[in-house]
Amino acid sequence: MTSPSRDSSSALSSVTCREVADGATQTQGVTRRRWLGQGAALTSAPLFTALGHLPVWAAGSDAPEKTEVKIGFIPLTDCASVVMANVLGFDKKYGVTIVPTKEASWAGVRDKLVNGDLDMAHVLYGLVYGVHLGVGGPKKDMAVLMGLNHNGQAITLSKALADKGAIDGPSLAKYMATNKREYTFAQTFPTGTHAMWIYYWLATYGIHPFRDVKTITVPPPQMVANMRVGNMDGFCVGEPWNHRAIMDGIGITANTTQDVWPDHPEKVLGTTAEFVKKYPNTTRAVMMAVLEASRWIDASLSNKLKMAETIAQKAYVNTSVDTINQRILGRYQNGLGKTWDDPNHMKFFNDGKVNYPYLSDGMWFLTQHKRWGLLTSHPDYLAVAKQVNQIELYRSVASAMGISVPKDTLRSSKFIDGRVWDGKDPAKYADSFAIKA
Repeated sequence: MTSPSRDSSSALSSVTCREVADGATQTQGVTRRRWLGQGAALTSAPLFTALGHLPVWAAGSDAPEKTEVKIGFIPLTDCASVVMANVLGFDKKYGVTIVPTKEASWAGVRDKLVNGDLDMAHVLYGLVYGVHLGVGGPKKDMAVLMGLNHNGQAITLSKALADKGAIDGPSLAKYMATNKREYTFAQTFPTGTHAMWIYYWLATYGIHPFRDVKTITVPPPQMVANMRVGNMDGFCVGEPWNHRAIMDGIGITANTTQDVWPDHPEKVLGTTAEFVKKYPNTTRAVMMAVLEASRWIDASLSNKLKMAETIAQKAYVNTSVDTINQRILGRYQNGLGKTWDDPNHMKFFNDGKVNYPYLSDGMWFLTQHKRWGLLTSHPDYLAVAKQVNQIELYRSVASAMGISVPKDTLRSSKFIDGRVWDGKDPAKYADSFAIKA
């Protein structure tokens, strides 16, 4: 792949990052002149020929209304593009300072977004939709600005279960049928992605996620510790905590979430509708910074390894580098001797396919919320998705950066059970499952 140091649309050199950061300590006018002086060498032409949306440094009227942006994140590998946007100085390039704010739980992220303590967040797709509809918590109009990653989560079963032959969905169902007791499975947030993945996975093998097992909510960084002391039989969480369970000898990977839905949406850059309306230039600037970081991560092996070294630090994920750096390259092991290279590993850009906020992706989470009784009636699926997913805003930002944008707002996907989701009849789809609330 092209080295970012030779690609004008990729990472700034470390020298340039320092220069821009240093310049930011001076007056805004000096910073802008300094940036414009460097612009031709640093930035690809499409950035300066945006369709009606010039970069923030190209015109004063496009300057960010708010220059410091607090973005909450949970210690997970897929917070990387938000963190690297700040670490590499891409935020300064677009006239903002991203302040990554480490949070303890998704409930905390939700509450801080709603009350304004956070401006934006690395956040679960389904959480944003839950807040927008007031499901299980406060109701507030929300916005999905862009996707942050596809794939890269997993379903972990305890080593104790695996030692008894329950190593995947079919063998788990068989074991549970002959060994009656209470089984406990954990997800990270009731309306979130991990809840929907593990419910879908269990139901695929005939296990009802509410009647046949007990489901609990546990923050991602606490999953491994809880499994270690026997509080759960299995969990679904983002990396690196599935691989950490294998390294610690307490869990095995039964399936990855990309087995459930190849190239599934996962975390998004989320905020409130109010923030987008009040700070449109700031919103665009942050999106550009995070998009550039996403592109940088996926650009090369060395970039991915540098990312792993960075986010492993205590300020971010707080784990060892080797807990992170294998699965981001698609190098998997299941904890039982099986190894494989997964082409559908965690991706942050993938030529822009990751970041486009497909309406059908948001609608899918609503169908599952209805399936599991979180919604008592069918919403207007398409209308809600159009309210939340900022398609036109994303198109303008992506076009400004020379990033290709799909023509269709819906996409078709085949799931682990053979079902196809295309977003065209969401109510029928939601009602079609034999196992539901």
